[in-house]
Amino acid sequence: MTVVPVPVLLIHGIDDTIAIFDPLKSYLSDRGWPAVHALNLQPNNGNIGLEKLAEQVCDYIEHHLADHAQIDVVGFSMGGIVGRYYIQRLGGLQRVRRFVTLSSPHNGTWTAYLRTNVGAMQMRPNSDFLQDLNNTVEELAQVEFTSVWTPYDLMIVPTESSRLPVGTMRQLPVLAHPFMVSDERSLTTVAELLGDRSMSPLI
Repeated sequence: MTVVPVPVLLIHGIDDTIAIFDPLKSYLSDRGWPAVHALNLQPNNGNIGLEKLAEQVCDYIEHHLADHAQIDVVGFSMGGIVGRYYIQRLGGLQRVRRFVTLSSPHNGTWTAYLRTNVGAMQMRPNSDFLQDLNNTVEELAQVEFTSVWTPYDLMIVPTESSRLPVGTMRQLPVLAHPFMVSDERSLTTVAELLGDRSMSPLI
């Protein structure tokens, strides 16, 4: 059996690009993570369904991480919901070891009513899309899942929507939604949650 480093895949939020993860990528790399990946979801503004973005995640993993038996995934905001769809609906349960969401609207956010495109509608409270995922939320217990949230989030309303009753929940006193991927407390928490960064068996 061969062992290889476990890579980390970062999935960004609505209107973001991989550039938002520069602080986190540097933080992890400086502390010994050998492979930190991110992809630009296209389009990034919610003009297509989140299931289509999850297919892009699946394609990226198949093309860039096919040699790894396991991966760790970190999703910020919308990226956490996209990551959930990949894990719960596209076979990610067989690939993902640890999954961390940062301020993701697991139960919807009222700010999604500010847009009328399909991706935003899927992130509204009680949307069919979120209800479908939440009906089988217990599947996330098959991975090491943590939902990280801040009570000062003005993008995820109510802020408690970023919590899920499965895995572990971590509350951080981060002062704004975008700071969840740059605040030192968030960076430290993500590194702690990812834990052992060294090896995974290659099947």
